[in-house]
Amino acid sequence: MSVLSLIIKREYKARVRNKSFLIMTFLSPLIVVGMILLITYLTQLNSDTKRVIAFVDDSGLFESEFGNTDQTTYINLSDQGLETAKEVSEESGYFGLIHIPKNREDMVSQVRFYGKETPSFGLVDAIEEKIENKLTNQTLIDNGIDLKVIENADTNIDLAIENYTGEKSSKVSSWVKAGFGGAAGYLLMMFIIIYGNMVMRSVIEEKTNRIIEVIISSVKPFQLMMGKILGTTMAGITQFSIWVVLGGILLVVLQLIVGIDPSMTENMTNTEVQEILKDQNMLIQVIEEAKKLPLLQLVFGFLIYFIGGYFLYSSIYAAIGAAVDNETDTQQFMLPIIMPLMLAIYVGFFAVIDNPHGTVATVFSIIPLTSPIVMLMRIPFEVPTWQIALSVSLLIASFVFTVWFGSKIYRVGILMYGKKPTYKELFKWLKY
Repeated sequence: MSVLSLIIKREYKARVRNKSFLIMTFLSPLIVVGMILLITYLTQLNSDTKRVIAFVDDSGLFESEFGNTDQTTYINLSDQGLETAKEVSEESGYFGLIHIPKNREDMVSQVRFYGKETPSFGLVDAIEEKIENKLTNQTLIDNGIDLKVIENADTNIDLAIENYTGEKSSKVSSWVKAGFGGAAGYLLMMFIIIYGNMVMRSVIEEKTNRIIEVIISSVKPFQLMMGKILGTTMAGITQFSIWVVLGGILLVVLQLIVGIDPSMTENMTNTEVQEILKDQNMLIQVIEEAKKLPLLQLVFGFLIYFIGGYFLYSSIYAAIGAAVDNETDTQQFMLPIIMPLMLAIYVGFFAVIDNPHGTVATVFSIIPLTSPIVMLMRIPFEVPTWQIALSVSLLIASFVFTVWFGSKIYRVGILMYGKKPTYKELFKWLKY
């Protein structure tokens, strides 16, 4: 145990005293916050762009439909004809020209937009919506239908949700749970990739410097591998904690100095998100649903799957590092690591959010290689206790097996030089 603790301390100090580690620990929050503020500023700058669009309405139905907005000014050139309007628009540097034919039957396929640049999807959608709404209303009027009757008949239903015991919920509950689960799963995946690679590079570095030959003479390979995993984990948690604290402080300070709020942007392309942010009642529902989340179970589950998932994959990373001589040779072994992680993210965002208790979500939340991410996404949706117990048990058993499996490769591969191992040779090493 004393030997293991010495290896953990050595690995931890080696990580945190590394110049690149220290630089990135304090520089990364600045880069991330700067990117957030830059994106927010560019988004606001893009939304302030003014456009002038001319239109020629041969039908005479849409002259009052194209109202000016903060970003777009419409100019009526219907009295000048299409060809003249094209010349005027091009010479005046207008963003574009809309031509609406005279016959209503031709409008379905012959409405045209002329311009030097291809208009954005949002602008095209807005123009189409104006024309479609006007044509629909005009068709109803022509058929003797009163539009006010239709408007008065429009009914919105707010579905009330509660369980059989009378506990009330809301339709935003699923989005709150999915948001927390998705953030936790994605965070775990990034942690595994970043710090798993750190474990692998540490092993490769010691092999390259031939330091490992001295260390292995007094330390068992299993102890050395576990020490590297635990030491790097502690260094990663330290770095991540600093990132969270510094990132939060920088966001607050820079928002006060620059006066930019990255959480709110004008003219959002997703109108539903904009409505939610502006609707105080909806915000209250989100807060209330967040309070109803099983926080104790979420925190406990996050820690268990975070630690178990990281240890499981780190042992694989360590085995890969022991099997190769340089980082370039690791590429042939990375697919078995990346594929389960990507599959877990895919299942989480598509299967869990759509049906958290379905067969696909349940199965992948139990399989050890995908359970850390998928189960983290499922926990907010009140997963049965037996499924969590089974998933954790299999994860722990898989971790123990992977450590044993990895240590067998580690024991032989850590002293191998100058030869690229194949999968066939790795299986041979297991017999030694």
